[in-house]
Amino acid sequence: MTPSMTRRAHIAALVAGAAGAAGLRPAAAQTVPWSSGTDRPTFTVPPGATDCHHHIYDARFPAAPGATLRPPDASVADYKLLMRRLGLTRHVVVQPSTYGVDNSLLVESVKAFGPTARGIAMLDAAVTPEELKRLDGAGIRGVRFGTRLPGGAPITDMVPVARKIAELGWHIQLVSDGDKIVELADTLKGLPVPVVFDHMGHLPEPAGPDHPGFKVIADLIDKNGAWVKLTGAYILSKVGPPTYADRGRLARAYVALAPERLVWGSDWPHPTAAADAKPDDTVLIDLLAVWAPDEAVRNRILVANPAKLYGF
Repeated sequence: MTPSMTRRAHIAALVAGAAGAAGLRPAAAQTVPWSSGTDRPTFTVPPGATDCHHHIYDARFPAAPGATLRPPDASVADYKLLMRRLGLTRHVVVQPSTYGVDNSLLVESVKAFGPTARGIAMLDAAVTPEELKRLDGAGIRGVRFGTRLPGGAPITDMVPVARKIAELGWHIQLVSDGDKIVELADTLKGLPVPVVFDHMGHLPEPAGPDHPGFKVIADLIDKNGAWVKLTGAYILSKVGPPTYADRGRLARAYVALAPERLVWGSDWPHPTAAADAKPDDTVLIDLLAVWAPDEAVRNRILVANPAKLYGF
């Protein structure tokens, strides 16, 4: 038995146990750059399914000064192969720290994808109303801030930027460790726009949902309309593939807490993973059937919630 068959058998068994194995699709091999494996999902991905977190990289565009994450090119054409393999309809291109607040590649990519795409930019406090209007017309729907990697605007710019984007109906997307989320709790509660937490809030293992950051995020969901991305299971997992069981405990806690405030994403091309250790994106989407075994809940996470958050 090959590793791929072993992986597929394991995930299929999990899906069958969680969701009755309804609507399984026949396997069809398809290679995608920067993604291991070739199989298709083991559950029926619904029409309108949305990948709410992926990146595009292109060496034609210079990296921001001080940026440390500089992966190889990952193109629009490459990502379209992943969409085909996973059965995705819509998607959200997220500005990586690599390019800082120069959103030229982001805007070009969203335009190339067309109406099935939206974008999340990186901006600093100097952004003008005219630039915001231009970006809004280009399909941008939020601004990302981060504390984990160099690149982008300083976190101190988050409040003034949030005030500038409020009238557009945009949101702040935050990629930050759980401890930092606790530290920023009062600031986040005071923002005039919702916060979308990358990668399940980066709450560390083995604490997961027992980390204090989970309560901060739960309070923000309840009182401020925050959202959580069920993404990046491979990043902090100590268990690893194919189950990522420790991150699954955290994901299921979010599903139990507020399924109406969750979206899913691939994080392709997995820029923090080594080139020879990229996760299998089919495994990552198959896990959603384990975390959210109820088909109606799962379809809400994949279709209705992203439509509301990003304006599809």
